[in-house]
Amino acid sequence: MIMLARALWRCIAWLDLILFTLLMYALSFIPRSRFGRIYDRLFQTWSRTFVRALGVDLRLHQHYAGSLPAHYIVIANHPSAFEDIGIPALFPAYSVAKIEVRDWYFAGRISAAAGTLYVKREDKQARAEAKETIRTALLAKRNIAIYPEGGCKGRRIQPFLYGIFQLSLETRTPIVPVFIHYEAQEAFEWQGQTLPRKIAELLFAPNKTAHYHVYEPIDPGAFSSREDYTEAVHALYLAWQEKHLL
Repeated sequence: MIMLARALWRCIAWLDLILFTLLMYALSFIPRSRFGRIYDRLFQTWSRTFVRALGVDLRLHQHYAGSLPAHYIVIANHPSAFEDIGIPALFPAYSVAKIEVRDWYFAGRISAAAGTLYVKREDKQARAEAKETIRTALLAKRNIAIYPEGGCKGRRIQPFLYGIFQLSLETRTPIVPVFIHYEAQEAFEWQGQTLPRKIAELLFAPNKTAHYHVYEPIDPGAFSSREDYTEAVHALYLAWQEKHLL
């Protein structure tokens, strides 16, 4: 009886996601200038609906005192494709993603309509243009979510790129660091699978608990150079890796 109830709940969750996705896809054809703020709120709800359909137990752990600043940059490690819905499910921020995400079936158009900022990582000029776009967004007091490793790099922390730390210094925007780990690390880790295959792997993961540890916001005023800033934050992530990962 319990198994039947769970199967029914899962079917309802996926039906909810499918219908919501069709609605979001249709609404994505409305120009952002007319519908942007409402679409952004719907996108966060859609992301949470996707999390629920996958059956992931998304847990946010607050390791800071008080409240988050009104305007910030979210940074996180990036072991899995799941972060593409996990981060926006929890944070009202515009994501920075590789340009290939824009071609992801329905999700690509929906993420584009939600204000996702795309980067063509292999193109130096495109990276420079993306940097200016992010700078403009930060100066306009938009929250940004980005992965300083420069993409999905697996469960172990890799070196951080300087770019977002330089922008944080220049725009005086604090950073909210999030350390992510999944109890079923191998099942969640993205190792180049196609998106449909990765979704299937998440559906059948033996343990669907996802931990998003949010640490104390970092004031860029405490640093004099992007190198010192990047090194200090990277050291924090290495310490958190030793604390949270086996």
